[in-house]
Order: sequence, then C-alpha cells, then structure tokens
Amino acid sequence: MAGRKHTKPVDESHARPGKTEDITVEALGELSKALETIHRVRGHLYSAHQLVGGADLTLDRVVKLFREAGHDEMADRVEHELLGRNVLPGRWTFQIVEEFDDGYYAAFQEIERDAREKLAGGRRHIFEAEMKERRRTHGMPGHEATP
Repeated sequence: MAGRKHTKPVDESHARPGKTEDITVEALGELSKALETIHRVRGHLYSAHQLVGGADLTLDRVVKLFREAGHDEMADRVEHELLGRNVLPGRWTFQIVEEFDDGYYAAFQEIERDAREKLAGGRRHIFEAEMKERRRTHGMPGHEATP
C-alpha cells in the first residue's frame, strides 16, 4: 500500500480502528482475499461432489442399457469397477468435502477471524472500504458512500 493515502471511509463500521498501520490493513485485506479464494475452492469441491454423484447415478442407466443391448460383459465391468467406486483411496466425495470443511477450511476461517479481532476490532473489508472512498466520485449517482 506504499504511496497510497489513507482515506477514512464514511461508513464507520469499516473504518480502521485507532492507529492501525497501512501495512496491517493491507495484510488483513490480503488475508481476506485469500479466504475469499478458499470459499470459491469450497464451492468447486461441492460442485465436484454433486457432479461425481450424478455421474455415478447415471451409471445405473448405463448398466441397464448395456444389458438390454446384450453387452453383459461391459455392463458387468461398469457395475463392478465404476459404480460406487471411491474417487480417492477409501473416500467418496462427501468424505472429501467433510474433511476439507472440518480441517483446512475451518482453520482458515478461524485464523482470518482471529486476525480481524486482534488487529482491527473485528472489522471486515477495511482495505476495500478505503479503496472505495478513494475511487468513488463524490456527488455522482451510483457513487454513494453507503446505501
């Protein structure tokens, strides 16, 4: 944030407390940005979970159609080698998302929250609020400081 002038947001709930230094606000902003990325990762994991589950359920129809077409050997292979198969050793996707949620994701959220509590009085998005104040055009429609 070197060279940027600290601009106090109009919205006090996003104002930096006391004498919080620019570098602390920047670090908190980067930590928040990283957490937002991890939120997206979590969404992608849940998408994968649902997609894999849907594909597995589709295999029931595949087996049925192969049997109707007289391809019992292929139906057996799909049924025994793919249907219900673990996607990782010993794990279905629900287990992967649970482990992610309870481990890495929970730790990331807790550390980000702890940093905000200890360094910024629990306030979120201070960096972005100051950027908004610097970048908005005062008096222009659509550039209001608050709703």
